This record gives sequence, C-alpha cells and structure tokens, in this order.
Amino acid sequence: MERAGSAARRAAILAAVRLAGEANVAALSAQFAVTPQTIRRDLNHLADRALIARVHGGAALGSGIANARYEERRGMAATAKARIGAAAATLVPEGASLFINIGTTTEAVARHLVHHAKLMVVSNNLNVVDCLAGRPGIAVIAVGGQVRPGDRAVIGALADQFIDNFRVELALIGTSGLSEEGDLLDFDADEVLVARRIIRQARKVILVADSTKIGRAAPIRIAGIEAIHHLVTDRVTSPALRALLAERGVALTETG
Repeated sequence: MERAGSAARRAAILAAVRLAGEANVAALSAQFAVTPQTIRRDLNHLADRALIARVHGGAALGSGIANARYEERRGMAATAKARIGAAAATLVPEGASLFINIGTTTEAVARHLVHHAKLMVVSNNLNVVDCLAGRPGIAVIAVGGQVRPGDRAVIGALADQFIDNFRVELALIGTSGLSEEGDLLDFDADEVLVARRIIRQARKVILVADSTKIGRAAPIRIAGIEAIHHLVTDRVTSPALRALLAERGVALTETG
C-alpha cells in the first residue's frame, strides 16, 4: 500500500512537471529533501501510470496527457509558453492577415497581439476570438463549424470549407508533438484536418511549440517540417531536429 507521504510527494511532483513541462532528479531531490533514488522511484511510479514520460535525468510531459483538460494544459509549461507567445508576436507585422489555430501556445501568442494594429485574424480557436475581438484595429473572423466543448475548437467539415475562403499571409499553429524526424503530430483527426487546411491556405507558417513537445508521441501526422517556415520554441532539445531545421532552411527562434 502506498504511504500517505509518498502519495503527497508524487502528487506534488506531478504538479511541478505539469507546470514547468519537465523536471530533473537532482532538483526534485533537493526540493523534497529525499534521495535521488526515492525521486527515481516516484517518477517511475508516475510514468507507469502514463502521467509523465521518463527522460534522461528526470521527467517530462508525455503522451499520457493527451486528454488533459484545456484549462489544465494552460498551466503546463506556462512560463515557456508566455515567452514563446511574446517572441512569436514580434514576427507578425502590422497590417498582416493570419490564421491562428487551436492550442494553449497559440492562445499565448494572441495575448501578445492585443496592441497590434490593422490585423485580420481568422481563427478556429474561440479562446483566441474572445481575446482579440473588440480590440481597436483588429478584425476577428471566427471560423464556422462544430464547437468542441472541451477546448472550444471549431472543427469538422464546415470548418474546413470555411477556411478555404481565405488566403492569408501568416499561419500561427501549434502541435501536440514534434518528432526528431520533423513530423508535426496530433491526437485528433478532425483537428489535424483543419490544421492541414490552415497550412495550405497561408503563405508562411510559424510553428509555436514548447520543448516538451519535442519527441512527444502522438498518432496522427499533420505535416512534415518542410511545411514550416519558422519554429518558435523555448529551446530545441534534440540535436537531430536542430540539424534538420538547418538543413531544410527553417528559421529558429529560441526564447531560453
């Protein structure tokens, strides 16, 4: 039977990983005043239940959070997402037209666009619509279609058809996973179809993804890295992916 102290510590570790996106054994050992071996057992316990993914030296978010609530995902790697959002917003010129798709990181970008002028934003993310609608100088167009209750994404055949009416300068997109081979991955087929249509209808595509997405598994491929012009992340943790970005001419912004 699991002791109360162990259960409480593991719950705290899980919360820390979800907040920061990752954690290392040494830091957790110091934080909880237990041995590294104890922390490793805790991390293995959480990984066995698909709550985190074990990585060298610690743990990170894994595919086990595929169904985490949108509100919960907002808090995961929140600091990194805020920095990514600020950096990506600087890549959007005044007067631009752009798509913004569903995701907590793309929503973070939207929060940094509120003082831009003369933007036209088309989005299937109703959280982005709420953020930008009514801002002076920003025209917001909400994609029509079926609304998914969990995260307020507009998806499905009607959304696909709606997006086809636009040809914009920029697309700001997120992804659930980014493989070392450069595949953008997701969990939901309907969401993937919308993302593919957004990519096709934009002249330039900016991918925003924190480092916990790198190497994270998901079953459905959105596109390859060749569809992306710019990646904005806190850091690229994979040497193979870094080399591939350089080889394919994908611009990289790391926020640190």
